Amino acid sequence: MVDESPRNSALTVSQAVALVNGSLKSLGTVCVMGEVSGFKGPNWRSGHCYFEVKDEEATLAATMWKGSYQSLGFEFADGQQLIMYGTFDVYKGSGKMSFIIRHAEIAGEGRLRQQVALLAKKLAAEGLMDAERKRMIPRFCERIAVCTSYSGSVLHDVAQTLARRNPLVVIETVECAVQGAEAPASIVRALAIAARAKPDAILLVRGGGSFEDLMCFNDEQVARAIAASPVPVVTGIGHEPDTSIADLVADLRASTPTAAAEQVAPSIGELIEINDNRAVRLHRTMQAKLAALAQKVDALASRPCLTSPYALIDERKRDIMRAEERLSAAPAALIERRSSDMERMSQRLAHAASRICQEPAARLDRLAASLNALSPLAVLNRGYAIVRSDEGRIVTSYAQAEVGDALTIHLADGSIQTRVTRSQEGRVDHE
Repeated sequence: MVDESPRNSALTVSQAVALVNGSLKSLGTVCVMGEVSGFKGPNWRSGHCYFEVKDEEATLAATMWKGSYQSLGFEFADGQQLIMYGTFDVYKGSGKMSFIIRHAEIAGEGRLRQQVALLAKKLAAEGLMDAERKRMIPRFCERIAVCTSYSGSVLHDVAQTLARRNPLVVIETVECAVQGAEAPASIVRALAIAARAKPDAILLVRGGGSFEDLMCFNDEQVARAIAASPVPVVTGIGHEPDTSIADLVADLRASTPTAAAEQVAPSIGELIEINDNRAVRLHRTMQAKLAALAQKVDALASRPCLTSPYALIDERKRDIMRAEERLSAAPAALIERRSSDMERMSQRLAHAASRICQEPAARLDRLAASLNALSPLAVLNRGYAIVRSDEGRIVTSYAQAEVGDALTIHLADGSIQTRVTRSQEGRVDHE
C-alpha cells in the first residue's frame, strides 16, 4: 500500500518554479565569464538578444535586453570571451533558467580593444581625428625632433634613414618611455620638450610589439598632447597592421619608424633630379618664349611703316588722288540736277516764308493802328496842344504857371515859345 502522507507537503509546479526563482534571485548580481555561442543578433521584433554562453564543460542560456545591448558600444559575435554581469531568472512558462545580462565586457585583449574603441569613438566625436584639423608636413624639413626610447634600434634606424636620404637635416632627440604604466606621462613630456625646440616636424616612433605593449599610444592624454602640439606630429608606431589612437590623431601616420623618417626627409637624389627636371623645363619654356618673341619682332619689322617710313604717306597721297579723280569725273548732269533741286527748294522756301509772315504782318499793322490812336501826336492833329515849362514839365493847370514864366506850346506841326501875361481860373469856352 502506497504511503500518501507526502501529498499534504507537495509543491505545485508553479510553486516549485517560484521557489527556485526566488533562490536564484537571492544570489544578487553574479559575474560570469564565458564564450558567446549561437548569437544571431537582436530579435528583429523586440530588439532583445537571446543566445548561449559556454565553457568547456557547461552551457548557459543568456538574455540581454535591448537597452542594455545598445549601451555596450560593441557587438556580440560567436567565439567572443565575455565577462558578464547579471542575475539568474527562471521563466515560469517553460521552467527554463536564463542568465539576464545587465552589462558585458570583452575579456583579455578583447577587453583592451573595447576600451580603445570606446576612446577612439569619443575623440572622433570631438573632432580630434578630422582631416580638416590635421596640418601639412613641410615638404623640405630642415630640423626634425625624434621622440622615442634610447634603448633598441629604433633611434639608430631613424637617424640612419635621415642621414642616407638627406644629410642636411638636423636631428634632435628627446628620450621617452614607449611601454609600461609610466609611458603615457613620459610621452606627453617628451612632446612638450620637442615642441619648444621649434623643429619643422616631430617624429613619435617605436618598434613593434603586442597590443598590450602598444597600449601607451592608445592613452587619452597622449592623444590630446599630439592634437595640441604646435608642431606637426608624424607617428611611426609598431608595424604595418598596428594602428593606435596616436596614429589616428597625428597629422601624418607612417607604418613604421623608418617610413616616418622617409616622410619628412626627401631623398637628396630625388631633390637633385627634381631640380634638374625643373631646369630642363625652365630652359625649354624660355626657348619657346624667346622664339615667340622673335616671331613677333620679325612680324613687326616686316610692316611697311618700318621698312619704308614714307610708305604710309605715299598711300595717303594715293587715296587723295583717287578721291580727286572721282570728284572730277562726276557727270555735269548730276551737278545740274543738284542745282535745279536747290532752285526749287529756294522757291518753295520763299513762298513758305511769305505765307508764314503774312498773318504776323497784318497783326502788326492792327497793333500799330491801335497804338497810333492812343498816341498824343494823334490828339495834336485834332487841334490840341501840349504846354511845357522851362523845366520840361507838362503844364495841366493854370496854377502851375505864373505871370512871366516862359512856356513852350507843342502843336502837331511844330512848337511856339511864349510868356505868361495873365492866368485865371475857369474853363475855356469853345465857340
